[in-house]
Amino acid sequence: PGKGYSTFLPDVHLSSPSLFQILGGRIFCTFQKGFAFVAFRKTWTPSQLGYVRGRPGVLNAGSWSENILDYFLNTKQIKTRDGAEILWYHAANSKSQMAEAIQSTAHMIEADVLLCGGDGSGEPVMAHPPETNSDITLKEWLNEAANTSKGIKLDFKSLASVNPSMKLLGDIKLRKPVWINADILPGPNGSNCAVEAKGFLDAVTSHFPNVTLSLGWTTGWINLKCNKGYSSAMMQEMAAICRDLTQPITFPVRAALVRQSISELQWLLQQSDRSTLTIWTGKCDDYTVEDLLFIRHCFDKSRIFYDILEPQKSEFRKAIGLEVPP
Repeated sequence: PGKGYSTFLPDVHLSSPSLFQILGGRIFCTFQKGFAFVAFRKTWTPSQLGYVRGRPGVLNAGSWSENILDYFLNTKQIKTRDGAEILWYHAANSKSQMAEAIQSTAHMIEADVLLCGGDGSGEPVMAHPPETNSDITLKEWLNEAANTSKGIKLDFKSLASVNPSMKLLGDIKLRKPVWINADILPGPNGSNCAVEAKGFLDAVTSHFPNVTLSLGWTTGWINLKCNKGYSSAMMQEMAAICRDLTQPITFPVRAALVRQSISELQWLLQQSDRSTLTIWTGKCDDYTVEDLLFIRHCFDKSRIFYDILEPQKSEFRKAIGLEVPP
């Protein structure tokens, strides 16, 4: 408390200018009664600055580290602190899909990033393996996203694509939720082709120390067979990687594997109050709305998000009393 910090924050809002001191364009930060008070860049007007909830000694500010429920509540896009209220557009990996995502009712747009050509020498483009090319580059995609009120989640499929993508992201300076995702560990039925954890985290946090991280497992699903869930060993390995991280983290978990992993995932969330789950699904996965309702009952509704597909998406929202978008 009372110490000064000098770092980059993508977005900070100040409601009480008198509490701040701006020193030559650097951040001046103090902590009072559990709040982090931050001043940012002399070129910003007082109305552009603000205070955020933080912990002593930890700089946790800006919409990139803000819980997306708080962001969308503050911008009056949702009504309650319920992760099920957040709508997702998944795999906006082409110009037409991105245009559809922008026009949709989605709050968050998810897309995949890799280097064009797959040989490590191309520019970042929006594509999911086995595809290695796209009609839209990451730079073009980010420029489109910048003109919306929607948050974004970038899913990195290779370590080589991370550094050049972070530089592009820094140039855009989006003032909205940004999640950075990679599968960094092998999970149930998963391959060993995970993005190397240390390299990924070093690359991301060296550019953006406060950005929300989405850290997952490679997984597989075998129809008509008993698929094991996430094990305690997988949870412990992930918890060890995250132990020294200070930014918010969400753990993407496969819907069809969650019901058999409840106690393990509950333990993982108990390790940090900054952590959440994001439920996702493969196109051919076998799971029911009843599974989703059971999962919802087992976790705090403000700590679980649902990036799922139709028809379960609409059926689930209807079952819990939320509006089904057209």
